[in-house]
Amino acid sequence: MPVLLASSRPSGKAACPLGHFPCGNMSECLPQALHCNGHRDCPNGADERRCGDNIGWADLFGRILQNTSPVQQQHLLRECFLQEYPESCDCIRTDVECVEVNLQDVPLMSANVTWLSLRSNKIQVLPDFVFSEYQVLGRLFLQNNSLCQISNQAFSSLHNLKRLFLSENLISSLSPGVFKDLHKLEWLMLDHNPLSTLSQDTLIGLQSLVYLSMVGTALQQLPQPRFCQHLPVLAWLDLEGNQIHTISHSILKTCSKLEVLLLMDNRIRRVPENTFHSLWQLAELNLSRNRIKELPKYIFKPVGKSLLKLNISHNPLLHIHPGHLSHLIHLQSLALEGIEIPHIHTKMFLPMKNLSHIYFKKFQYCSFVPHVRSCKPNTDGISSFENLLASIVLRVSVWLMAFITCFGNILVIGMRSLIGAENNLHAACIKVLCCADCLMGVYLFFVGVFDVKFRGQYNRNSLVWMESFECRTIGFLAMLSSEVSVLLLTYLTLEKFLVIVFPFNNLRPSKLQTWVVLVSIWLLGFIIAAIPLMNEDVFGNYYGRNGVCFPLHSDRQEKPTAKGYSTGIFLGLNLVAFLVIVFSYSIMFHSIYKTGINATDVRSRLHRDVAVANRFFFIVFSDALCWIPIFLVKVLSLLEVEIPDTISSWVVIFILPINSALNPILYTLTTSFFREQVEALLCRWQRRKKDRKSVTSSTVFVEAAHNPTYKAPACLQRVSLDSPDPRYA
Repeated sequence: MPVLLASSRPSGKAACPLGHFPCGNMSECLPQALHCNGHRDCPNGADERRCGDNIGWADLFGRILQNTSPVQQQHLLRECFLQEYPESCDCIRTDVECVEVNLQDVPLMSANVTWLSLRSNKIQVLPDFVFSEYQVLGRLFLQNNSLCQISNQAFSSLHNLKRLFLSENLISSLSPGVFKDLHKLEWLMLDHNPLSTLSQDTLIGLQSLVYLSMVGTALQQLPQPRFCQHLPVLAWLDLEGNQIHTISHSILKTCSKLEVLLLMDNRIRRVPENTFHSLWQLAELNLSRNRIKELPKYIFKPVGKSLLKLNISHNPLLHIHPGHLSHLIHLQSLALEGIEIPHIHTKMFLPMKNLSHIYFKKFQYCSFVPHVRSCKPNTDGISSFENLLASIVLRVSVWLMAFITCFGNILVIGMRSLIGAENNLHAACIKVLCCADCLMGVYLFFVGVFDVKFRGQYNRNSLVWMESFECRTIGFLAMLSSEVSVLLLTYLTLEKFLVIVFPFNNLRPSKLQTWVVLVSIWLLGFIIAAIPLMNEDVFGNYYGRNGVCFPLHSDRQEKPTAKGYSTGIFLGLNLVAFLVIVFSYSIMFHSIYKTGINATDVRSRLHRDVAVANRFFFIVFSDALCWIPIFLVKVLSLLEVEIPDTISSWVVIFILPINSALNPILYTLTTSFFREQVEALLCRWQRRKKDRKSVTSSTVFVEAAHNPTYKAPACLQRVSLDSPDPRYA
């Protein structure tokens, strides 16, 4: 809810408490979590304004577009001022556009052309002096061709060229001095080329280079001589997507005019402390998606007064030191995505008073930057800023699934205890299975309880919660329930398999053997669930990687031992158990069908086979419904495929408890023996209600003998699939 300030407050900028920000000029404040969340919470909608992070290059592009005249933007003047240009091209004033017209060579046109686009053609070679007549050309677009060779004099005499686009070609190398006449070049786009080297001689002619982009090229390393030696006004250097291994102060020493330095998607492992010592005007620095494990303490101190945007996301950084951020007093945007910050605290971010956008790996970190208006992410798909369970659907469903799971299993335990069973050992196994499944309901119940406890203030408690004893305990219970249930289902399946497929071999386990197996399964399940708790240095916080404390989804920051252990459980033990269950039920049904062929009563045989097939199908289907999505999520996470955040919540709250909720129905409530017992009770109740005398089995036979049209009650007519034939137990 919005925090309404006193009405006597001036109508100017509202003074909001820490963690809240004003709704524009209104005297109303909203908490950080409600700003830029995609919903209009302020009456005037100010909470969803200025949410875009346009700091840095995006802002520069915006200013450039604003400075472009309306005539240039909209091409209102359609007259062509060129005497010669290809018929397949379009001409407006002195601008020529030849896009997707299958050109294989640069066409001829009038010398006064100022804007030439040859995008998306089939040009392979640029020979010497091919553009030499177009000395007033200001922009040249050659992207998305098949360029593989650019001659040394290809751009000769283009003294007024400001923007050159060579993106998405096959350029593997550039001849020395190829740009030597491009004295006014501002942008050079070389992205998405197989460029492997960039020699110092290549850049000798770029005296006024403002923008150099090499996104996605296969550049191996920067030349060791000073990169800006002949580029005194270089303001934009974009080397994204290359294969740069090293970068140092000697390379960038003369780049004093550099404003934007983009080095993302490279292979940089080390950045020396004095690397940015000469970059006094640097406003944007992007080092994301490299292999940097450690940054010097004061690496950003030289650019502290100029830097506005910093991105060091998705690096295997082992530690973020307060000194890394303490000098960035003017920083407005900071990206730390994909980086664990184990010792995070509020003081780390206090020097950055102008910070308006910050990006973390975990939304829980946002509680440490209450002075920042826009903090992302807002949720991990399970939890949100305010609640342990992000959506109302999850909050309702966790209680519903907990009730269904607990009630169903407790009901079965009670009914199995009150109603006599034909096979006491089998009934004992079912009751033990219900106890294991009931733990899943207990787990969901406690998730719901802690969701209520943290309602509206989860972000303040999230890190403490995930590190807490309670979180690890309920995670342990969920894992124990899951593994014991899987092992018991496998055991019950194998027991039934032996009885049905080999009915005359007397392979039923004894009472002692059954209890030894049950105790062993519980002991094994306990060990599986407890091992990750024994050594935190090896497994990390195994159960506390999300708000619901269940270790399903793997990420890059997970310890290798924990990832291997989780994979062994979900894609090893559980997958094998699932395959055993599917195979066994398939063989069982085939055996029943084959045996039934010799039956004399075809109708009875078909009825029994259909009933057994239906029951077997639903048993296998429920297992598949539960475990196949879990297997897929685990495999995709190991392959580092991006999985929508909400998938984890659906898997843990809805899919994982499916077996625990359905097992009582499949193994008890739908069995013919259980239905017969219930129907017998209902029959007696109906007879008492109607004051009729109970019908004994002898009366049934007497009535049937004297009256051929007599029909016994339905509860006495059903043929059990559990007895007397043990094959259908």
